[in-house]
Amino acid sequence: MQFGFVKTAALTPSLRVADPDYNAGQIISALRHAAEAGAEVACLPELCVTGYTCGDLFLQPTLLRGARDALERILRDTAALNLIFAVGLPLAHGGKLYNCAAVCRAGRVLGVIPKTQIPNYGEFYERRHFCPAPAQNGEIELPGGRVPFGARLLFRWAEQPALTLAVEICEDLWAPLPPSTGHALAGATLICNLSASDETIGKAEYRRALVTGQSARLLCGYVYADAGAGESTTDMVFAGHNLIAENGALLAESAPFSGDMAVSEIDVERLSGERLRDTTFPAANAEGYAVVPFSMPHADAPLTRAVSAAPFVPDDAALRAERCDAILTMQAAGLEKRMAHTGARTAVVGISGGLDSCLALLVTVRTFRRMGKPLSDIIAVTMPCFGTTARTRTNAERLCEALGVTLRQADITATVRSSFADIRHEESRHDVTYENTQARVRTLVLMNTANQTGGLVIGTGNLSELALGWATYNGDHMSMYGVNASVPKTLIRHIVACAAGEAPGSALGRVLRDILDTPVSPELLPAENGQISQQTEELVGPYALHDFFLYYAVRWGFSPAKLYYLARAAFGGEYENAVLLKWLKNFYRRFFSQQFKRSCLPDGPKVGSVTLSPRGDWRMPSDASAALWLREAEALE
Repeated sequence: MQFGFVKTAALTPSLRVADPDYNAGQIISALRHAAEAGAEVACLPELCVTGYTCGDLFLQPTLLRGARDALERILRDTAALNLIFAVGLPLAHGGKLYNCAAVCRAGRVLGVIPKTQIPNYGEFYERRHFCPAPAQNGEIELPGGRVPFGARLLFRWAEQPALTLAVEICEDLWAPLPPSTGHALAGATLICNLSASDETIGKAEYRRALVTGQSARLLCGYVYADAGAGESTTDMVFAGHNLIAENGALLAESAPFSGDMAVSEIDVERLSGERLRDTTFPAANAEGYAVVPFSMPHADAPLTRAVSAAPFVPDDAALRAERCDAILTMQAAGLEKRMAHTGARTAVVGISGGLDSCLALLVTVRTFRRMGKPLSDIIAVTMPCFGTTARTRTNAERLCEALGVTLRQADITATVRSSFADIRHEESRHDVTYENTQARVRTLVLMNTANQTGGLVIGTGNLSELALGWATYNGDHMSMYGVNASVPKTLIRHIVACAAGEAPGSALGRVLRDILDTPVSPELLPAENGQISQQTEELVGPYALHDFFLYYAVRWGFSPAKLYYLARAAFGGEYENAVLLKWLKNFYRRFFSQQFKRSCLPDGPKVGSVTLSPRGDWRMPSDASAALWLREAEALE
């Protein structure tokens, strides 16, 4: 694949216990199916060549010879497949028997990994037959020649340097210090686990948590293949619960007992980038490991993993409501501390009837309730001028009335005209001076009101506006505490919607719903027939796209080409490619040129993984050039 995506598959072929030849046919069929799906890395269950439940038959030379013969057949019949895979079988070596994973590619075994943690409890008596992996790597003789043998093997893909594959087997993951921890510290970005985990009530949830948790701790991809149909049910039952995870996120799983293959793409470039930025993750040290290189062309397969069009917004409604409430609480907690520290008596909010000021007011109300302060000490100021419409003005008034805060009105028209006169600007000239003069006068009124009442000006600007520089420098760009500074526009809409949902049928609920339905606008140009004439998204682009670009460009450092690739996957049915590319270029132009506004932002609480505070997660010179990024964007189709 491209852009660092590696298609992986976890397979559970249907087996017969102690019938390696039959099992080889099933394994070959499963691998062909995976290759047809575009898989580049495939993982099969523990001891699947013979079956995990062979018991004392593992000590029969006939079974062990049959396993080696089956491996030869598997290698021969999969030689033409464009994938690397790990298959489980018992192998005798040095007079001892080992539970092994053979990593295979293009008709040969690249290396053999013996299991490290051999259980001897409950229904698992592997120590009766198998020995744990030797402390040091060595070599094992196979029909194709001698190959590396040991628990410390890494397999590095020449054509995709970000992929380094390592293997552990079943209980290895359950141990206090799993081998995969050492593998990741040695540079492995993808771990395959060949497992035969029996199914008991509640175990699927635990297994899922274990796999996703390990992928998060190790900043890696994790492919878990589980034994299933065909294993003996004498004392256990196996469900074939296959899992694929990446950095704490479950990408794919097969339902227990379904017999399905789990397939998804792991983004190894993203994992490598996360390790690069995480200075607590140590530099790769492969001392004691054998690194086995392999070559393989990239598969031409479509991206199947879900790419959310709204990465800041959870898809699940219950989780989204929980997240929105948590963000409101975090914003309020930050403002509460600032109010207490400064001894401010009031909070001053410029209220426009739009989403951003609505959220800032909701945050301030929650803060005052937490502090036990009267809501009348919240001073909401509406400042009508040339572009103010009756709808937004009325909504501002209704919102303040429903919340019980103090509403002041300051018509700034005369002050703005006075400023025009001071600088000899014609009012008929509707340029940036015309717009920004209004924005700065609004801020002047708010700052003076705060001084007058012993309060703080609460900023309304959001993360999306800061990314695009869609703020008037020393106008709405400035406040005494910016509660919305790390909340993107797409998420603000859901937070306000959640607040509306908590007050259905009430005056507050009704006005919040109308605010949600109002077009986003700074209202700095004269209204047309009483309607908003200046719609933000027509000027800078859809916030849905810009929040998407912002998340992947800042949080993950993806290139313009990769952003465009992902945007086509997420928005392909909604926006044409030319539209995506237009706004992608606009995003980079504005993001770089407007950094000077972000370099002097007021304080504000961080609530998510993306923030543009110059004191926090984003440190960028105001004079950085966008040339490299724009050149890459211009070269895209």
